[in-house]
Amino acid sequence: MIELGISTFGETTPLEKTGKPLPHDERLRNMVEEIELADEVGLDIYAIGEHHREDFAVSAPEIVLAAGAVNTKHIRLSSAVTVLSSIDPVRVYQQYATIDALSNGRAEIMAGRGSFIESFPLFGYDLRDYDALFDEKLDMLLEIKDKETLTWQGHHTQTVEGRGVYPRAVQEDFPIWVATGGNPESTIKIAEKGLPIAYAIIGGNPKAFRQLVKMYRQVGRLKGQDTSKMKVAAHSWGWLSDDKEKAEKEYFYPTKQLVDSISKDRLHWQPLSYEAYLQSIGEDGAMFVGDADTVAQKIIRMVEDLGLDRFMLHLPVGSMPHEDTLKAIRIFGEEVAPRVRQYFAEKEEA
Repeated sequence: MIELGISTFGETTPLEKTGKPLPHDERLRNMVEEIELADEVGLDIYAIGEHHREDFAVSAPEIVLAAGAVNTKHIRLSSAVTVLSSIDPVRVYQQYATIDALSNGRAEIMAGRGSFIESFPLFGYDLRDYDALFDEKLDMLLEIKDKETLTWQGHHTQTVEGRGVYPRAVQEDFPIWVATGGNPESTIKIAEKGLPIAYAIIGGNPKAFRQLVKMYRQVGRLKGQDTSKMKVAAHSWGWLSDDKEKAEKEYFYPTKQLVDSISKDRLHWQPLSYEAYLQSIGEDGAMFVGDADTVAQKIIRMVEDLGLDRFMLHLPVGSMPHEDTLKAIRIFGEEVAPRVRQYFAEKEEA
């Protein structure tokens, strides 16, 4: 059965009504309430990304997830992503095993290189080691997951001689996903390890990822991996309201704030025009914006086109009033998710 949930980075761009961003502390407290509501309305997963810049409130997603674990009962709690290249894999495992204990087995790690590079100079890493750091640290993290006592010969990491790593995760097969923006080489590497993969689909036509998913599954089979564990997820930007035109109108401002902010640092990003926005929220675009029926139908098409096991709506992009975000989460959980689940349940029975 398809899993549905939310991803967020705790964006703190200026609000349209005030022209000012929310303080980081207020946004973080709001996120805990959003996790609790997502659990209440029956969503499957809530995932939080790590960033180290002013327009995102979350630099330590594991702490926010731990806070969200306390008053929730069913929802899975994940990073999206943990920037593994610039953090110690031992600490990553310990942190998420702790969340796993607090939540009684609902934690996950979603590792990634990260789409921003601020953490490298902040923690003393060399960008020239960008790929090598991630590859070695992912191997180390998987070794920690599989073996309580760690013996490890490090190059970009520390060398460890027979040391235990505690606490251990509650889940026997602790989930470690790897996220990618759609790089074919990354897809192949993830498939060769037989790990579940998460695609960040935020631009263009999502159908373009179809060949990547096909390649991921083919490589896994060729490498003799257990394909039942090779799950495919995607996350895309989106917004919900009780009225389609209202959702489309109110989502443009916060989305433009974030895109324009990022475009200052990235040469391949352009400030968001209204024409480009309309294309992105259209039938073949990568944003999921509208009322419950519009978004549900678009999710169904994407799940079928790509063969997804999990879909996460990145909500919100840019800052939206907290009460509006809560309303969007409620619509997603109470109206969108049941329609999507019913569609695939009926399809399985047919």
